[in-house]
Amino acid sequence: MEARLLIAVPRPLRTLLTYTYPATAQITLGCRVAVPLGHGRSIGLVIALAENAASTPYQLKPIKALLDQEPLLDAHLLEFLQWAARYYHHAIGEVIFSAIPNALRAGRPLPQALTWQAIPTPDAAAQLKRAKRQAELYQWLSQQTEPSSAQAIHTQLGAGWRPILAALVDKDLVAETLSPTRIQRSSLGKLTPKLVLSEQQQACLLQCETWMQAPTLQPILLQGVTGSGKTEIYLRLIETYLARGQQTLILVPEIGLTPQLVQRFSDHFPEQQISCLHSGLNDTERLQAWMDARSGQADIVIGTRSAVFTAFANLGLIIIDEEHDTSFKQQEGFRYHGRDLAIKRAQMLNIPILLGTATPALETLQNADQGRYHYLRLEQRPGKARPPSLEVQDIRGQHLHSGLSKLSLQAIQRSLERNEQAMLFINRRGFAPMLLCPACGWLAHCPACSANMTYHARKNRIICHHCGADERAEAACPACQNPQLITQGQGTERIELVLQQYFPETPVVRIDRDTTSRKGSLERHLETVRNTERLLLVGTQMLAKGHDFPNLTLVVILDVDAALLSSEYHALERFGQLFTQVAGRSGRSDKAGHVILQTTQPQHPKLLTLLHTGYLAFARQLIEERKQWQFPPFSYQALIRAEAAEMDQALQYLEQLRLSIPAQAGVFLMGPVPAPLEKRAERYRAQLLIQAESRQLRHLCLNYLTNQEKNSPNQKSLRWSIDIDPVELS
Repeated sequence: MEARLLIAVPRPLRTLLTYTYPATAQITLGCRVAVPLGHGRSIGLVIALAENAASTPYQLKPIKALLDQEPLLDAHLLEFLQWAARYYHHAIGEVIFSAIPNALRAGRPLPQALTWQAIPTPDAAAQLKRAKRQAELYQWLSQQTEPSSAQAIHTQLGAGWRPILAALVDKDLVAETLSPTRIQRSSLGKLTPKLVLSEQQQACLLQCETWMQAPTLQPILLQGVTGSGKTEIYLRLIETYLARGQQTLILVPEIGLTPQLVQRFSDHFPEQQISCLHSGLNDTERLQAWMDARSGQADIVIGTRSAVFTAFANLGLIIIDEEHDTSFKQQEGFRYHGRDLAIKRAQMLNIPILLGTATPALETLQNADQGRYHYLRLEQRPGKARPPSLEVQDIRGQHLHSGLSKLSLQAIQRSLERNEQAMLFINRRGFAPMLLCPACGWLAHCPACSANMTYHARKNRIICHHCGADERAEAACPACQNPQLITQGQGTERIELVLQQYFPETPVVRIDRDTTSRKGSLERHLETVRNTERLLLVGTQMLAKGHDFPNLTLVVILDVDAALLSSEYHALERFGQLFTQVAGRSGRSDKAGHVILQTTQPQHPKLLTLLHTGYLAFARQLIEERKQWQFPPFSYQALIRAEAAEMDQALQYLEQLRLSIPAQAGVFLMGPVPAPLEKRAERYRAQLLIQAESRQLRHLCLNYLTNQEKNSPNQKSLRWSIDIDPVELS
């Protein structure tokens, strides 16, 4: 007798595959199996039992091997992932395997959780007399009251600890055991709060606790001005769930926020295990963190968007910090939104979820205003901290020093004289966005993209920030041999250089993707900022959120006019959020903060609304405009992107897809048209926008498209994708 299994394989297939297995075998849903696929084999995951009665016109193949004795993913996670695949119209196997660490996708056995404990031995000192590091580790293990994990030993001894530990095991000085159960920790009652909550914070905390105990749960939006102490609310709520033995997932938009957040949580919860999940980890580190969460070893998991797929032993609370941030949206491959999936996961588990931000996304604010989310506001900074003062500089007709006005330079000088820190924010890395020849007009243009290459002076390279093309900058114009090329515009590298020239005695720290690419570099930069009283800080949006620099009193914001004048309807929302977040970095202690915005558009109506009435009024004004145009959140969009070797091929394919959608009321099709960035990495890009009055209508349209894909001949030179709820139309 044979039974049938529905298997997900990591291929771009929108369906599960059916395989057979002996009916007498014990196979649990969520386990990995090895299966034949085409002329080779693949790793698959068992999703469901198939109906045996259904006949097939082809011969079903048996699975080759069962790789797990216990499921990697539980029933809830399998259901959640299948829902995500349906909602985002993405290949089911690729969605399922996004929840499995890379180290396990190739079929490696699941590592066992090991712990180690010292064995008291009278002659241990004599045995280790000539082995200094072994003696050090043995002494430390002897002082531990519980078996120690690999992570704890690595933290204590650093890299290269495994051979040292293996030697101790060989000498029978250390016992190695499997740790199937959670390590018990001391009572939370020993912990004392580091800060006293303000009256407003206390009221918010009590209201959150009340809502989280209700039989019917709704997401909670906590809007707090920058520096209002949202993290303290998080900490107090987490205490409650830790005391119940439940885990907490905290999602942050970028890995740049994790070092400071992990330190803050470690200080507050010194006896709890905190694990991180983000792209900066290698496969082994990521697997260990995933296993800790799955086994219940990790009490708190802090991660970027992909951490929403983590398996948990007993998840009780989800917190999303900076919920508005577009970094929660995956822009390649499986284009999910981490915030939206976290809300869905909390709903399926019937657990509370808290969305924290100073600048709510428009769709989140609309949900709160309509009563679909609970809504709380923290409007004051605790203690003596006050909101920074704002100054708009009209730079029309002014002589700028590499983008900096004379008044801004004077303000920086005054801050430094007071032994305070100043930050200059420009959301563009590199030295200058253009390298050109003034004699013939030659411009350093990317040969693979419809974009200019950015000049990086320190490397003397021109780099495309879209495809990564990297070339040495020529000393003379390649077209006319003019030896004096010039640059236009500025980026973080140029601002750093001009500050070093004007303030040679003051350390300048630049934080952007170029200076933080090496492991640990971001932490070192942040440590320098915290430990240096008088300092200049230059950076991109990596500095816009979450960081707390007590001695930072001045923020100068440069080059924002493109956002104010953009025709993309998301641009003003992003500008308002970025401005508010960046401005909030100043004056977070008892020193007064000041923010300077340089612009050629000082009378822009939306800018005036933001400056004079704050982000909330600004956002609600944008919501009213969206309502008039029936843009999201008052409609539901899907962006269909196509890439091909020629633009005509991409446009023609999208036109075929458009014609496959029957005309129906409440659905608007816009395009196909070339994408704003028409060419990227030698591929031409076009797009078709679907806008529907309801999610149901949108999914109906997309079902027509995926059916068209099945019936269309395979075009190897063409790729197309579906982006549900796009956050940018580029």
